[in-house]
Amino acid sequence: MPRKLRLEFPGAIYHVINRGNYRGEIFATPGARAAFVDCVWEVCRKSGWRLHAYVLMRNHFHLALETPQGNLVAGMQWLQATFANRFNNFRRERGHLFQGRYKALLVEPGAALGQVCHYIHLNPVRAGVVPVGRLKEFRDSSYWYLWHPAERPRCLDLHACLAQAGKLADTLAGRRQYEKFLALQAAEGPAGRNEAFVSLSKGWALGSDGFKERLLREFDPEANSRAWDTHGKKEIQERQWRAALNHGLGLLDRLARSLKQGPLAQPWKVALLVHLKERTQASNPWLAGQFGSTSPGYVSKLAATALRQPQPNAFLEKLRSKGST
Repeated sequence: MPRKLRLEFPGAIYHVINRGNYRGEIFATPGARAAFVDCVWEVCRKSGWRLHAYVLMRNHFHLALETPQGNLVAGMQWLQATFANRFNNFRRERGHLFQGRYKALLVEPGAALGQVCHYIHLNPVRAGVVPVGRLKEFRDSSYWYLWHPAERPRCLDLHACLAQAGKLADTLAGRRQYEKFLALQAAEGPAGRNEAFVSLSKGWALGSDGFKERLLREFDPEANSRAWDTHGKKEIQERQWRAALNHGLGLLDRLARSLKQGPLAQPWKVALLVHLKERTQASNPWLAGQFGSTSPGYVSKLAATALRQPQPNAFLEKLRSKGST
């Protein structure tokens, strides 16, 4: 039986779940958990994702993420493959790390998204790992970042959980109110221990009947996800990559035609190449074409080598300091 196609469209929100292969405890060590979270921040930056909530348990993860560019599949492929490679290289192991395909449930903005965030934040409580009164001490969750705003990456947006807990502000008083709200949810709410919480990790979409009917009417899951994958996606991606490239050229006061003049190893070109690798999912063949190289492999090797270099690249520092597109 062929696999079901993922329904992707710009602005889609998902509850994403996956487990370790054979329910293996892939996140049992602090180092493994930190490495996975680093990969999450990387893929959010590369893919333009907005993360609303996450949690890591010993053998699985939950993400509530929004995809403004409609690129769930490419981003999840990168996230899981990159973490698996890093994990296996560190352990000197081989083989599949995750249990088959990840689950991705479409989520309606508003109340449904808020409920998914509460559900994710309460996962350690439901599992008996930590009592609700000490939940903010649990390090491997976006709930920890709620209490440490100065530590939050730009891609982590916690307004949904606060808004859907009573239009709370992202202040100390608002966080304390949210803490009380989660305690109530843990005791008797649908994100807590009662039977209703099961529905937040099952099915294909979370939200109102109207939301589900609209998805079926406007985005025939088979026909439209296939069209998005095969017809429109490549063009849209390349437009996004081109915009990022032009933005970087502007920051460096360079013209596009200069990309193909002179060696690719020039420091400013290397800086721009690394910048694109960090902030987009531009493919090596596409990058090679833009930089006038005949070897996608050389492009990949050059960027990887530059990222490992201890000496600073002034051009790259300028690109990083000016921000992304």
